[in-house]
Amino acid sequence: MIDIKLIRDNPELVKENMKKKFQEEKFVLVDNVRKLDEKWRALKYKEDNLRSERNKISQQINQTKKQKKDASALIKKAKEIPGKIEVLEKKRKKFEEEINQIMYKIPNIISKDVPMGKDESKNVEIKKVGRLRKFGFPVKGHVELGEKLRMLDFDASAKVSGKGFYYLKGDLALLNMALINFARDSLIGKGFEYIETPLMLREEIIKKVTDLHDQKNQIYKIEGEDLYLIGTSEHSLIGRFIDTTILEKNLPIKNTSYSMCFRKEIGSHGIDEKGIFRTHQFNKQEMIVICGASDSDSWYDKMLKYSIDILKALEIPIRVLEICSGDLGDLKHRQVDIEAWSPRQKKYYEVGSCSNLTDAQARKLNIKIENKGERSFPHTLNNTAIATSRVLVALMENNQQKDGSIKIPKVLWKYTGFKEIK
Repeated sequence: MIDIKLIRDNPELVKENMKKKFQEEKFVLVDNVRKLDEKWRALKYKEDNLRSERNKISQQINQTKKQKKDASALIKKAKEIPGKIEVLEKKRKKFEEEINQIMYKIPNIISKDVPMGKDESKNVEIKKVGRLRKFGFPVKGHVELGEKLRMLDFDASAKVSGKGFYYLKGDLALLNMALINFARDSLIGKGFEYIETPLMLREEIIKKVTDLHDQKNQIYKIEGEDLYLIGTSEHSLIGRFIDTTILEKNLPIKNTSYSMCFRKEIGSHGIDEKGIFRTHQFNKQEMIVICGASDSDSWYDKMLKYSIDILKALEIPIRVLEICSGDLGDLKHRQVDIEAWSPRQKKYYEVGSCSNLTDAQARKLNIKIENKGERSFPHTLNNTAIATSRVLVALMENNQQKDGSIKIPKVLWKYTGFKEIK
């Protein structure tokens, strides 16, 4: 959620930002907010005047009593004011709620570094890391590799849960845990505090940590409960600071968490008929940072580097994409995706993303920072350390051997206890 002052002072800037995101249909939202805000401010002005009048009358009552004069008329007038204030306050809060509901639909101001483009086809490659392996034999996909090793079972999962789920067994399951432990230890080594979070959140939190698109297409609702399954532990990590004021001296806050994640995956991509790339349930090690406005760009760069370093250590060829304006989520100021190479498909695919939300998410959650009595909104950032199922695909395909076995990257040996899966 952007600062309403931007709409008051520079509505054309907000509309220009919408235009860059190819959301011209939202121009009317800016006009609606301005009209409602004028009514809100008029009511606030009357409220403030009544409170000021009440204070003056209270002083007059005290003076009148000191002079031993009759203050009954003043007392009667003073008693009438709270009721008038209550009526105005009720109307003002109604406008306030209407304004907030509209403001949630207005996208965050994007960075000058975001490339212009209507959809993902206009995302821009920043760099590639790692060499593509040359194979002297036909490359198998992760499904074939996993099933031949008898460590991936899609038939059983289809029976008990439907498509979009899987059973992971034996050494492949242990490799999955090794990835989680390696990513966790890497971030703890960078000064992140490890936290285990709730896997379900109340609607109030979900609405304030996500944008409308994710709420509709990704988040699972628990029937009959005011609870939703998390799509990422970022939601729980940042949500715990709702309505909190943080002393600036305690910034930055750096948290990391492992969790199971749950997503409906409604949209053009859908879910895998058979595979572990796009599923309803997966494992992820996430990181978030809460910092001052002047530090968010540098933290964005650091967090991205941490993810790149993890994947480099795993010897996975990757590329980094700057997400274009039309493909950027409404809460985001800037985002890059990291993609891994699939030798089976001969293309890169997404394994994680790093986002700077500036103060948009903090405003929705009412998270503030305080320094010498002055309060402001911090910036929040989130980043995927590792989404294990997607990285497993990359490890299996890039490290497969002619006989169908899979070599384990050296950095994981101490976590797995074995050097290959066969």
